[in-house]
Amino acid sequence: MQIGSGEFTYNWIENFAKIPATESGKANGRTHGAAALDDGDLIVFNQAQPGVLRFNKDGQLVNAWGDRFSGAHGLTLTTQQNAPALWLTDQNSAEVVKTTLDGKTLLNLQRPPHPVYAGTGKFVPTWVAVNEETFGGNGDVWVTDGYGANYIHQYSRDGAYKRSINGTEGKAGAFACPHGICFIPKKSGPELYIADRANKRVQVYDADGNFKRVFGSDFLNSPCCFAHRNGILYIPELYARLAVVDENDKLITYLGENPAAQPSPGWPNLPADQIHPGKFNSPHGMTVDNQGNLYIVEWIIGGRITKLAKA
Repeated sequence: MQIGSGEFTYNWIENFAKIPATESGKANGRTHGAAALDDGDLIVFNQAQPGVLRFNKDGQLVNAWGDRFSGAHGLTLTTQQNAPALWLTDQNSAEVVKTTLDGKTLLNLQRPPHPVYAGTGKFVPTWVAVNEETFGGNGDVWVTDGYGANYIHQYSRDGAYKRSINGTEGKAGAFACPHGICFIPKKSGPELYIADRANKRVQVYDADGNFKRVFGSDFLNSPCCFAHRNGILYIPELYARLAVVDENDKLITYLGENPAAQPSPGWPNLPADQIHPGKFNSPHGMTVDNQGNLYIVEWIIGGRITKLAKA
């Protein structure tokens, strides 16, 4: 079936890929992050063992690893020095780790030494953005604490803690669940996009942690993270839709909108007969490949991996 219109028309491929039918996958298996590789493969981060899954362009599982990510959450692909790597966050263990594509650990980030974590303050990381040298950045790593203290922490490329922001330094005000984060190259320099989810908006900062602007309060309801290609920004929203935004931060359209999902009793873990092709349930992460195809993963027991193939 097709969804969307005009330039944003896609063939909806339901269950393009499926997580392994393991006990942990059946009990949890929520699919939380996704990244598309240049060779057409898709990597998915899910709350099961194994946590990192690699599928080929036909949706077949070709590799899997990682038996420690019970709180698998954010997944970010980087290509610094032409070497692809993954940044993974685990909300349960508070692990923030950089790995190779096949699971070799390259760097672990320590909990930031910030006073907000003194005593009972919890660090619950949700996503990572890297100011990549590939695109003219300095390699700094930014980590969102979306489920803990509502801070974002900046580290050097080697993992040394530098500073933190919480939104109060900007005109828009404090973050509330700064969930996802990414750098977008612009002519004026890289910009840091922050999915300020509970505030139903996106805040934009520069690469030095200075507030620039805010947008989306008039058209977003639950922004989770970002994917971008050719000036178009894609924002999966937990409350059952995908927002498509232009380079001026203006809404173009929604895809797969399903206003009936979130109010339903038991959401997001609705029975199978309430999960329908063409309509999202709980988008949590996504990616776009070099052909313009979209891959969306959802927060639902057993996972859900959908491909929107460019029509």
